[in-house]
Amino acid sequence: MGDLLSLIKEFHFLAAFWMTIKLTVVGAIGSLILGTIIAIFRVSPVPVLRAIGTGYVTLIRNTPLTLIAFVCSVALLGTLGLSLASPHATDDVVQNGFRWGVIAIAVYHATFVAEALRSGVNTVPQGQAEAARAIGLNFGQSLSSIILPQAFRGSIAPLGNTLIALTKNTTVLSTVGVAEMSYAMKNMIEARASLLYMIFLLVAAAFVILTLPVGAFFTSLSKRMAVRR
Repeated sequence: MGDLLSLIKEFHFLAAFWMTIKLTVVGAIGSLILGTIIAIFRVSPVPVLRAIGTGYVTLIRNTPLTLIAFVCSVALLGTLGLSLASPHATDDVVQNGFRWGVIAIAVYHATFVAEALRSGVNTVPQGQAEAARAIGLNFGQSLSSIILPQAFRGSIAPLGNTLIALTKNTTVLSTVGVAEMSYAMKNMIEARASLLYMIFLLVAAAFVILTLPVGAFFTSLSKRMAVRR
């Protein structure tokens, strides 16, 4: 027990745990917003928008998240100098790492959100869209008032799975220097190799604490919000 407390304190594990939570929450919000826009593009009656949505999903979903994170960190920040930190910040490295990391996570997981929502749109009976047109609603009005609300209800379970995957994928950002839990794990293993199994169990327990309640919540929510047809 003493070794465990020593690891947590010496390597600032609680701070790394908090960083993982922040990356998950902000990345999830970003991916939900971007993914909803892409999903609208995917079901749009305008061919150009559908092509943009399809191209985005095909390109980004088949690109490793590690590569997207490196492009954000090395190409956009390191080479082009696109800083997202405050001009007077003394912790600009930390700010840039976090913000570019969030963008990488949001851009990547937006594709899965978009596909989950598109599958939800497909569960809405076609007759409802035809009825909306019959009463004079245009595409935007019928999408926002009738189709998307039902699509979200039908997509709760896959959106929950995407959030769990997003939580675990925050570990990728350790490769570009973001101090989340796997970054702390790497430092702990390098300094305390004799405590290898304890370190693995500590990190695994932390991720279970984060993901298990999310899975239970979305499972329960999907059952309560299921559309009876």
